[in-house]
Amino acid sequence: MLFSPMKIGNVEIKNRVVMAPMLMGFGTFNGNATDQMIDYYEERAKGGTGLIITEITRVNDLTGASSFGQLAASSDRNIPSINKLAQRIHKHGAKLFVELHHPGRQNVNLMINTVPVSVAMDKIMPKNTYSKLLFGKIVPIGKKMVEKDLFFKTVAPSKSERSKFSNSANKALTEKQIKKIISQFGDAALRVKKAGCDGVELHASHGYLIQQFLSPVTNHRTDKYGGSLENRMRFLNEIIDDVRSKCGYDFPLIVRLTVDEMYDRIGQKGKGYGLDEGLKMAEMLDKKGIDAIDVSSGAYDTFNYWLEPTTFECGWRKNLAAEVKKVVNIPVIAANLIRSPEQAEKQLEAGIQDFVSLGRPHIADPHWVQKVQSGKEKEIKRCVCCLYCFESMMEGAYKGTHGNCSVNPFVGREKEKLIHNGNNRKVLIIGAGVAGLSAAELLSRRGFSVTVIEKENCTGGQINLADKPPHKAKLHWCIEDLEANCLANGVEIKYGVTADKNVIDSYSPEYIIFATGANAVHPKTFTGDNVVTVTDVLNGSVKFCGKKLCVIGSGMTGLETSELLIEQGNKISIIEMADKIAPGAWFQQVDDAMPKLIEANTEFYTSTKLVDILPGGISVEDTKSGKKYNIECDAVVLSMGVRPDNTLYKELCDKYKNVYAIGDCNKSGRIFNATQDAYNLAKTL
Repeated sequence: MLFSPMKIGNVEIKNRVVMAPMLMGFGTFNGNATDQMIDYYEERAKGGTGLIITEITRVNDLTGASSFGQLAASSDRNIPSINKLAQRIHKHGAKLFVELHHPGRQNVNLMINTVPVSVAMDKIMPKNTYSKLLFGKIVPIGKKMVEKDLFFKTVAPSKSERSKFSNSANKALTEKQIKKIISQFGDAALRVKKAGCDGVELHASHGYLIQQFLSPVTNHRTDKYGGSLENRMRFLNEIIDDVRSKCGYDFPLIVRLTVDEMYDRIGQKGKGYGLDEGLKMAEMLDKKGIDAIDVSSGAYDTFNYWLEPTTFECGWRKNLAAEVKKVVNIPVIAANLIRSPEQAEKQLEAGIQDFVSLGRPHIADPHWVQKVQSGKEKEIKRCVCCLYCFESMMEGAYKGTHGNCSVNPFVGREKEKLIHNGNNRKVLIIGAGVAGLSAAELLSRRGFSVTVIEKENCTGGQINLADKPPHKAKLHWCIEDLEANCLANGVEIKYGVTADKNVIDSYSPEYIIFATGANAVHPKTFTGDNVVTVTDVLNGSVKFCGKKLCVIGSGMTGLETSELLIEQGNKISIIEMADKIAPGAWFQQVDDAMPKLIEANTEFYTSTKLVDILPGGISVEDTKSGKKYNIECDAVVLSMGVRPDNTLYKELCDKYKNVYAIGDCNKSGRIFNATQDAYNLAKTL
C-alpha cells in the first residue's frame, strides 16, 4: 500500500508518503524561499516522496512571524519564490502543499512587529550588514528586554497563561483583529494557489493560534468565539470558509489537528481537551468538507507528546489516527513516530491511516522512499529522535543559522556533492564510532580505498554506552546504519585490532584518520574502592543493586545513568555544582528524564560541590553559603564529562604526512559534532 496512489481532493499523490512540515530556518526576512530552502525540499522530492508539506508559513508579518528565516505567504512579494519552489518539486512527480500558520501566544515577544522593520532595514543597508547588526547586537538586547516584559505582547484568543516554551506575555485579540487574521489566512491561500502549489494545510495543532481557539486552556472568550465547542471551532471554520471563497472547492485543503492535548500525560488531568472532544472536532471538519485531516497531538506545553525524544516507542500514538479514521470519510494523514517501512506498511494495511507522515525521517534521509523502492532499506539513515534538528533550529533562529541533523551532515548543503576523485588511494581510520564510520562512508563514496580498524569486537564507540540507559536503544541505529552504508560502499572493517605504529605501517596508508573517541573524566583526587565512572556502569563492568549511590554531575549522561541505576534497584542522590539540574541540556531531554527520577524519590543537590570521598559517603560544600556537610552513600558514580583519547594521535601525528583527528578524539561533543567533523574532513581530503 505504501506505493499505491491516492487522492486528496482532486489531487492524486503518487504514493502514501508525506513529508511533514518542519521549520528549519532557510528563509529570508521577507519570507521568500531561498535557493538553499528550495534545494532542501527538492532533494526530498528527488528522493521519491509523494507529498511535501512546507514548514510553518506565516500569513501575518506583524504578530505571526515565528522566525527570521521562515517561509511566508503574507504578501504578493512571496508568490514568485513559492512558484519557483513548486516548479522544482513538480519536476520530480511530487505534490506541494503549503502549511499556513499563526503562532499566537506561542510566539516569542521579540518577533512581534520586528519582521517589517527587518525587511525595510535589509533593503536600505548594504548586503548582510543588517543581518550582522540584528543577530550581533539587536537580538541580545531584545532578549533582555523580553525577560523584563518590555517588548510587545503576543496575541491569543484571550489573555491566558504563558506558553511554557516561549514564556511570552500575551493579550486577547479583538473581534476586529480576529476577522482580519481570518482574511489573512484566505489571502495567503490564494497566493499559494497563484504560485502553482497543489493545496494548503491549516495548522490547527501544537498549541498555535488556531488550536488556541479550540482549547479551553487558552480560550476563555465569552463571545461567539468562545465557550461551547461549536463556538471554539468558529475561528477555524471561518478560516476554511474564507479559503474556499477565495480559492474554490477544487483547491485541496487539509487541517492538521491536535485531537488530544495530552495534559494528562504531564500530570495535569482534566486540563485542556482529550481525544473524545478531538474526535468531535474531526467529525465537524469532515462535515465542513475539508479534503483530508492530518492527525497530531499535544501543544508546546506538552512538547514531548508531539515531538518525541528517543525514549518513546514507535507508533505509541497510532490509536489517535485509528480513532479519527472511524469517524471521518476523508483521507487521514498521521506521523505516529514511524521509523521503518515495515511499520509504515503495517499501519496502512491495518487501516490506522491513509498516508504516512515522515517528519524528522525526511531530515535524516531525503531518499527514504527511493531506498525502500529499490530494495536498499538497510541503507536508510534512520532518525534516532535525538531532537537536535529542533534544538539547533531554535538556537540558530537567533543567530541567523539553520537547523541541522545529527545523522545527515548534508542538511542545508544539498547542492554540495561529493567529488569522486579518491582514485583508490588508501585511507586507514582508527576507531569505528560515529566519527570514524561517517568518514569511512563519505570517503568510500568518493572512491578512496578505506579500512577501519577497531580495538573492540564491534562498532559503536561512545554510542555503545549512550544506548544503555532505559529506552535509549534507538541511538544505536546511527551505528547500524553507518555500518550498513560503509559495507555497501566497500569499506573494510576489522575488529579486535589495537593500533600502534607497526599496525599502521602494515596498511601503508596515504591518509590516517584517528577517531579514537574519549574516556570518562576521573580526577585523581576522587579515587577509592567505592568510586566508579558512568562508563563502568554503562558498559556493565560494575553493577549495583540495592545500594545508595551518589551520582556526581547532572548532565544528561548523569541523569540517564541514574535512570539505569534506579531500574537496577538502587537509591540515587544527584550532586550538581550549578544552580539547577542539567544546566545547558535541551529542555525536552530534561522533561523526559526528570519525572522518572522524581517518581523514584531521587534526591537532588544543586549548588553543591564534591569535596572529598569518605569511607561511607561523600563530603560536599554548598557553593552559595560555603557550608560543608556529608552525604551518606555506598558508592560514588562520577559523571564529570569525557576527555579526548588522543594519546596515540599526539604520539604519531608528526611521524606521517597526512594525519587527522576527528570526533571526540579531537574535541568531545555529540553525534552531530562527530558527523560534522567527518564531513568537513572527508569533503576536502
